[in-house]
Amino acid sequence: MASDESPVEEFRRITAAAMRAIAENDEIQVTFGSEARMVGNTARLPTPPRKMSRDDVAQLRGEADGMALRLRFHDDKVHRKFAPSGQEARAVFDAFEQVRVEALGSEEFKGCAENLRASFQEKCQKAGYSRVGDREDIGLSDAVALLTRERLMGEELPASAQNALGYWRNWLDSRIGDDFADLRSSIGDQEEFARALDKVMVHLDLYDLDEEEEGDEEISEEAPEEDENDDSDDESESEDTAESAEGDESAEEEGSEQVEDDQMAGEDDSDQPDSEKRRRESADGDGSKARYQVYTQDFDEEIEAAELCEEEELTRLRHHLDQQLSVHQGIIGRLANRLQRRLMAKQSRSWEFDLEEGLLDAGRLARVVVNPMHALSYKMEHETDFRDTVVSLLIDNSGSMRGRPIAVAAMSADILARTLERCGVKVEILGFTTKAWKGGQSREKWLADGKPASPGRLNDLRHIVYKSADAPYRRSRKSLGLMLREGLLKENIDGEALLWAHNRLMARSEQRQILMVISDGAPVDDSTLSVNPGNYLETHLRSVIDFIETRSPAELIAIGIGHDVTRYYRRAVTIMDAEQLGGTMMEKLAELFEEENDWRSRSARQSGRAA
Repeated sequence: MASDESPVEEFRRITAAAMRAIAENDEIQVTFGSEARMVGNTARLPTPPRKMSRDDVAQLRGEADGMALRLRFHDDKVHRKFAPSGQEARAVFDAFEQVRVEALGSEEFKGCAENLRASFQEKCQKAGYSRVGDREDIGLSDAVALLTRERLMGEELPASAQNALGYWRNWLDSRIGDDFADLRSSIGDQEEFARALDKVMVHLDLYDLDEEEEGDEEISEEAPEEDENDDSDDESESEDTAESAEGDESAEEEGSEQVEDDQMAGEDDSDQPDSEKRRRESADGDGSKARYQVYTQDFDEEIEAAELCEEEELTRLRHHLDQQLSVHQGIIGRLANRLQRRLMAKQSRSWEFDLEEGLLDAGRLARVVVNPMHALSYKMEHETDFRDTVVSLLIDNSGSMRGRPIAVAAMSADILARTLERCGVKVEILGFTTKAWKGGQSREKWLADGKPASPGRLNDLRHIVYKSADAPYRRSRKSLGLMLREGLLKENIDGEALLWAHNRLMARSEQRQILMVISDGAPVDDSTLSVNPGNYLETHLRSVIDFIETRSPAELIAIGIGHDVTRYYRRAVTIMDAEQLGGTMMEKLAELFEEENDWRSRSARQSGRAA
């Protein structure tokens, strides 16, 4: 390397090389930014300070080593197969897995052990564990991670972590203290470790298995030999119903319910709710044939944002959003102005050439001098307004978007609405979540009805209209502040939300409809997934996306925040940081409009040649 390489640059180079060596993966790309994150083979680490102390080096190397060890000892396919569906259960499951890979790495690489310890101490400090004064101040997954690190890695926790864990220690020891022996013995085998975690999850009451165990007992008492034939029976029934469903596809334009009927082939005819084991097995095949249904729509709501809180609170939330906008106004504002200039240029600066009358074309001046009567030497400015266009932004309002992601989504939607309105493009801003955690009134009704088998979607939907397409921005700007309201963000049932937004677009008269989805994860609803196959909501989402992409005139594009949405959507992009959202939205819409302009230009040239 060059002799004048700075210490920071040298550190970056060495860290990247160490990550590739530890992970045994030469394709790892390392970047540096505001926070640590790993997506695929791209790792982003915190930017090192110009003057690095030994502690700084150890902490940053600890972050890098943790990512590299996860790539070396962790299999995403196994993780997805065994991971539970509930948000809290998933967080606990992920915490155990991260400690497992770090424990393996610490045993094999002693240098990594020191770095991981330094990084962990820094995380404890940032998390404010020393200030924890009540059990509510630290989440279950964080407490489990602390106890697991102590038990599996044999590591003495810092004083701050000891303080935080103290509020949970007795309760956790009484529930899962005896389970660590099995976890320790299976630490080198991810699949066996995941199976051992099943028992841990049950002991932590993270699987909703009460009714499932009752159902299993009834099956064993009434039909002890039925289990052996379950798979073949379910398969034949699914195939029969799939064949019968194919004949109904011609009715897909009648409404969302018919779309769902056409798209969801097969039936789930099991007599009892599935256990967690069966949900995992269904994710590999059987569950994908389950027909999507809704237990009740009595408690769903489609509501204007202004109706969800008092005027005074809405004003306060909007003021808070404006304060955040002022910080990022320069960056996103420049992107918005760039998009506006590109759109306006396409609208007004198009010319038709080789005309018999109009303005003299300077490029044909020599032809006119030679022969003043020569035809096709003129040009005319041509108005090339876009086809009537409406853009719908569908924003995930789930709990995992809380904090920076939802704030940036609100800011980006705000600026995009203003920008496109100036260009004569109508914009609709929608949000989707649920009214309650754990099922709400829908689940209560299901319980009161005696827990019928295979209930389907089992939560109360809340679909929010922040800005309708016909409403001017000035009337809707205050409503966008609602996204920052504490307690609004809950579960996310993406498939039905996507159908809802799509059907609103189809009811409009514009020639061109664009639907942009912004999400940070796969659909999750604990209540629904506790009594249906584990991939129930994801399968429905895939079916809805396939319908829109292959049969609908609407153009669908998705942006994933820290989550790979390209596995769902054909036209999609994944961003590592919420801060990239505004620019990505502007760029993707600009690309769509450029495609439209290119299409119009090709059409004009072809018609000119034909003439």
